[in-house]
Formats: sequence, structure tokens, C-alpha cells
Amino acid sequence: MGKRSRDRAHRGTPTDTAETPAGGVGPRQPCPCGSGRRYKACHGREGGATPLLARRPFEGLAAECDLIALRELVPAGTAPLSLRADAVPDGRTVRLCSLLPMAAPALVREDGTIWLGLQVQHSFGDPSRELAAVLLQAYDAAPGDLVGLTEAPGDGPRLQDLLTDEPLAVEVHDGFEFWISDVEDPDGALAASLEQANGAATPTERLTSVEAAYWTNVGTKEHLRWVMPHDEDRLLDALARLHAAGEDRLTDDSRLVGMFRAHGVLVPVWDLPVGTGAEALEEPAAAIAARLDELLEDTSPLSPAERSARSGLANRQVTIR
Repeated sequence: MGKRSRDRAHRGTPTDTAETPAGGVGPRQPCPCGSGRRYKACHGREGGATPLLARRPFEGLAAECDLIALRELVPAGTAPLSLRADAVPDGRTVRLCSLLPMAAPALVREDGTIWLGLQVQHSFGDPSRELAAVLLQAYDAAPGDLVGLTEAPGDGPRLQDLLTDEPLAVEVHDGFEFWISDVEDPDGALAASLEQANGAATPTERLTSVEAAYWTNVGTKEHLRWVMPHDEDRLLDALARLHAAGEDRLTDDSRLVGMFRAHGVLVPVWDLPVGTGAEALEEPAAAIAARLDELLEDTSPLSPAERSARSGLANRQVTIR
């Protein structure tokens, strides 16, 4: 089940007048960990969580945006992982999963396949290093074992050190039945976890015409949430130019309502009327992506209308639950 609480993009929000700690996050600003709480109530509190170590943990990977989406947006999604032969003990199959039963960090299946979970309970400050540590532990585990972290992984490798640098082939599922695809008679705990997870999942589809854009239906409306890897300032400028020109609509009744930051990148969000569906977004999303590529190269000063649009977008930080 995708995590719905998001931290807000700090740029364009009022500057905190209190002392700003190292790392540039004020006590009243959203914690960069993505919890949705203020920094002073999360990683900034005395005796609180481990300080955040990586502002953009998946940076440098071709799969960065889809990794973020699977961790933060997608209820039920999987993708095969391609690992470097010189970085892992053997050539076992590894399957990345948005969520595993009981939010397990990893499972070793009876055939030796490793399932690696992205949506987990622990948080030690660098999801990339945590995932790598769990994955390497799973190589030493026996079939049927659950694998997890009980303490910070230290200075071990990160995903960037283990993966071949290529995009993910993401498959979005209607539910979590893939959990029991190779289990003849799931026990009561697994069946209950499956039922609970399916009940909380919202219909989601990944667009095929662009990278890391996910349509979802939350009942009262539909959204497109699009994870974008570009430099934040340049992207805000480009989106402002797009909005001021009236070129940011996916359909006639759609609206770019704002954005949130997840793991160091911006995720613009469009509201869509119920009944739109993912298929209707493919062509206009591709057109917007092409136009954004052009606008990202435009370094001329923003016009007054574009500056106004930029300010509005920067201040419309959304939370989707």
C-alpha cells in the first residue's frame, strides 16, 4: 500500500525564522525523510530518529524515479532486478516488490528467489544503503526466511553499487495475489495480510508513453502523479512556463494542482475527473514531456505571468492520502 504522507518541497515556502540546522532544514519545515511531520517532531527532535543521511538516495540510477514511485506511490508493483555479477554472491533471481506481507524487508522463496520490499517499517536514513544491506543478508538466508534490519547498516554498499544501471521493467498489479502465486495453501496470517493489503490498495496504472508517471483512482477523483528527476529549480521554471502558456492540461477538465517532494525529487500531481482512466493520458503526457524537455533548456528570465505561476506551483504542496 503506497505511503500517502509526503513532505512538501521547501522551495517557495516561507523561510523558518528559527535556527536552521546543518543540512538546511528548519525546525518547522517538513522533515526530508518523507514522514509528513515537521523536522522538529521527527529527525530533528532530541533523542529522535537517526539523522537523514541521503537527501536523494537513488540518485545516479536510471531506475531512480520508478524506485521512488514503487516506494511511495504504487500499492502493488514488482520489477526484476538486474545485479552486477561482481557485486553479489551468486546469480539468483531477485524481484523488487513495492510491499511484502507484514511489510517485510525481504523474503527468500522456497525456490531461492529473493523478494526485496521497498515499503518497510524501518528507517535508518538512507533507503539505498538499507535495501542493499537487506539484499545481501537475504543471500545468506534459508528458503522461507524473512529478512530485515534491526540496526543501521553502517557504511556498507548502496544499491548503486549492486545494480546494473538500467531502467526497471515495472509491472503494476491489481492486488497482492502475487504474494501467493507459488503457495498452495497460504496460512492464516498470510491470508489475513493479503486481505488487508488488497482492501487498502487503490487502482493504479503506469503510463507507457513516459517514464515514472502513475495514474490512480482514489474514489472521489483520479490523479496522475509523475516522478521527475530534473533539477528542482529548472523543473519549477519549466512547469511555470508550461502553466502560464496553458499547456499543462492532460485533458480538458484536468488540473496541475501542485507537487510534493519524495527522496529529493519533485512529483507533480494532476487532478483528473472520475472516468478519465490511464489510456486517455498517454498521448497528452508524451506531448507534455516533449515540451518540458524544450523548456528545461530555456534559461531566459521568467515573465511576470510565469513568475506568478512559479510561485503558485511552489506553494501548492499537496498531500494525497
